[in-house]
Amino acid sequence: MPHSLHDLLDDTLAGHRLTEEEAVRLLATRGRDVWDIAAAADELRERKVGDTVTYIRNQNIHVTNICKNLCGFCGFGRRADDPGAFCDDIATVREKARAAVGRDVTEICLLSGVHPGYTLDSYTDLISSVREVAPGVDIHTASPDEIAWAAERSGVSTAEVIERLREAGLGTLQGTAAEILVDSVRTVICPNKCDTATWVRVIREAHGLGIRSTATIMYGSCESVEDRAQHLGVLREIQDDTGGFTEFVPLSFIHEKTALYRAGLAPAGATGREDILMVAVARLFLDNFDHIQVSWGKVGTKMAEMALLSGADDLGGTMFCDDVSLDAGGEDADYLDPGEMRRIAEDLGRALRQRTTTYGTV
Repeated sequence: MPHSLHDLLDDTLAGHRLTEEEAVRLLATRGRDVWDIAAAADELRERKVGDTVTYIRNQNIHVTNICKNLCGFCGFGRRADDPGAFCDDIATVREKARAAVGRDVTEICLLSGVHPGYTLDSYTDLISSVREVAPGVDIHTASPDEIAWAAERSGVSTAEVIERLREAGLGTLQGTAAEILVDSVRTVICPNKCDTATWVRVIREAHGLGIRSTATIMYGSCESVEDRAQHLGVLREIQDDTGGFTEFVPLSFIHEKTALYRAGLAPAGATGREDILMVAVARLFLDNFDHIQVSWGKVGTKMAEMALLSGADDLGGTMFCDDVSLDAGGEDADYLDPGEMRRIAEDLGRALRQRTTTYGTV
């Protein structure tokens, strides 16, 4: 290993591929060295994607909050008989999709709990109903956990589920339900979700069928820096083989109203230092990803701007509604106006550009 942090950063900028051990070292950094890591990541961002900050006009549609998982880090999921539980019918989903089309979105995210009663048909019905009213829009939905559940419920393979969803109108896959791709952490924070091997297999199957996906991490609950580095290693290996990830999206754990935090199993979320380092180290480690998104709904717009100085290049979507973050205690997580995004980008001396789900120009 190089003697100093600066040697390591210089080597990385010169083409050295960081090891997981080196990523751990960077993620654990404290003091003003944090800024040096951020500066190196920002330099790499500029080389890779230039000085453009991108965003997408998208709309989240929350179909149901009834969920089989009820993960400890989530304030959104409910049991079917809980107060506040809801499950929209197809007509309501169609109405929400119509409203999204009226807002000129290019992507609709169907987000929901993993309803214990849903089968493959439930998912294909949802997707095709949105496809009918929003023909030109990318339907971005179905985490690997949802695909594994639909396969189990309907007695077919996960590959068949993905094929059927694509026929119904699926455009791109959500790389969510990843949280931390380390099973010892998953058994604590999301014991009812698919395991790491299943998540990886479903993502690889989708990429193999030509369906692209995001890649995410949910950090700041009870995982270690070693776990974060291992997670990045899993994603980089998949990307080496498939090239199917469109971007990496770090999701900072929002703790306020979650069972995990209330039970004393998790701290009060990631710190600002950890938010900066997650973005910066991801930029330096994930050398096969072009785009790193900052989730303004999780960290707020001021921290989002700092992340754009630390290796990130994408501000994600307008969203119009993010019940998942709001229910966990995140304020102001529902809509970010492109005018405000422009202000953030121009404050950094960068230009804002609207993009499609797969980073094409609108």
